[in-house]
Amino acid sequence: MKKRNPRPVSGIKRFCVVLMILLLTVLQHNPALALSLSDSSNPIPAAAMKLVQFCIDPRVGLDSQAIATLVDYVLGPKSNKEASLPTNRNAAGAYYEFDTRIDFPSFLKYSFNKQIPSVLTSPSSLRYSQWVDAQGNPRNFSSLCDLTAHDGQPLVLRGLEHVGITPDLNTGVYYKYDLKKTLILLKHKGRQVLISVSKQTDISDVGKKGIILGNDDDWNYYYSGETGSAKTGLGWVKSYIYDYFSVGVYVPGSSSSTVRSGFFSWIRAGWSGINFAESKHVLKGLQRHARSTKIVLESPKLPPPNQVASTYLKLSALPRNVLDDKYATLQQARQQLASRKINVAAPAAKQGSAYANTPKEQILSELMLEYFKMSLGKPSLLASRDI
Repeated sequence: MKKRNPRPVSGIKRFCVVLMILLLTVLQHNPALALSLSDSSNPIPAAAMKLVQFCIDPRVGLDSQAIATLVDYVLGPKSNKEASLPTNRNAAGAYYEFDTRIDFPSFLKYSFNKQIPSVLTSPSSLRYSQWVDAQGNPRNFSSLCDLTAHDGQPLVLRGLEHVGITPDLNTGVYYKYDLKKTLILLKHKGRQVLISVSKQTDISDVGKKGIILGNDDDWNYYYSGETGSAKTGLGWVKSYIYDYFSVGVYVPGSSSSTVRSGFFSWIRAGWSGINFAESKHVLKGLQRHARSTKIVLESPKLPPPNQVASTYLKLSALPRNVLDDKYATLQQARQQLASRKINVAAPAAKQGSAYANTPKEQILSELMLEYFKMSLGKPSLLASRDI
C-alpha cells in the first residue's frame, strides 16, 4: 500500500500560520480594527466626537489626527459597511457608508452649492434647509464647489442651518430644528476630502403628524401641521428631537468616478424627556438618505448642475406673490393626493396669500423638488407650467 503524501496538509498548515501572522501584524498596527465600532474604547467614534466638539467650540482646535483616523477608516476595507456606535451624550448612534457613482468635483457642485437646494440630493430626508444668522434671518453661504483645498492648512467654514425634515420612517413625525455646521475641506494623502460636522443647537420644535404618501422613493409627503404622530396609539404624543450630532466624511473612492460617503451619526429623541431612539433607527435613517442620494446622483437623466442652478435662480427672482401662488397650487395637489392615499379630507383651496409667512427657501426647495422629479422621470404633483 502506498503511503499518502503528507506535504499538501503541511502546506495548508504553513499557509494558515502565515495568514495568522499577517492578521496579527495588521491588528497590531491598526488596533481600532480589532475592536467593534460599538466598543466605547474604539478610537474611531472618539475621533468623530473630537470633531463634534470642534463644531461646538472652535477654541478647542481642529484635531488633524482625528481627521486622519476617520478618513482612513472610511476608505479602509471592512467586512461590514454599517455598525452601531457607542452611546454619546445619552444619544444612540450608528455608522453607515456607501459609494456613489459620481466624480468628486461634480458631487460638490450638486451637494454643496448655494444655488442648488440641499433637498435635491436628500429628498427623502429633507423638506428644506436654510443658512441663517444668529437671529434666524436668511444669510448667504459660500459654495464649496467654488473653493479648493490645498496641501497644508484645511479650509474651514462655519454657519447655522435651519432644517425641516420629512416624516420619520418609524413614527411619521416631522420636525424643525437648528444646527451648528462646520465644513472642512482638505487634502489627505493626495485626495480631496470634505468633512461635514453638525450639532443641534437646542431642542427641536414639537413633532407633528406626517405621512409618507405611497412609495418613499416618490418623495411625496403629507404635513398635517398637527402635533402628535399618525402611528396608531401615538396620536397624543408630544415628541422632540432632544439632540442630534453627526460627522459626514466624503472622499473620492477607489475609482476617480466614485465618492465614498461615511456617516457617524447620533440622535436622542422621544417624549417626556425619555430617549426612545435606538441605533437601528439611526441606521435606518442613514440608509434612507443613501438610497435617495444614489437615485438622484446616479440617474442618467440628472440635469447638469448649471441647468439646475439656472432654474433655481429664475424661481428665486419671481415676485413673492407669484411664488406664493405656485406654492398654493403645490399644497392643493399634495392635499388631493393625501385624500386619495390616506382618506384625509381635502380642505378648501387656499389663496397664495395664506403662505405669505412661509419661509421663501422652504417654498423654493419644495417647488424645485417637483422640477427635479420631472427631470428624473418621476411623477410630479405639478405640471411644468406651474413651476
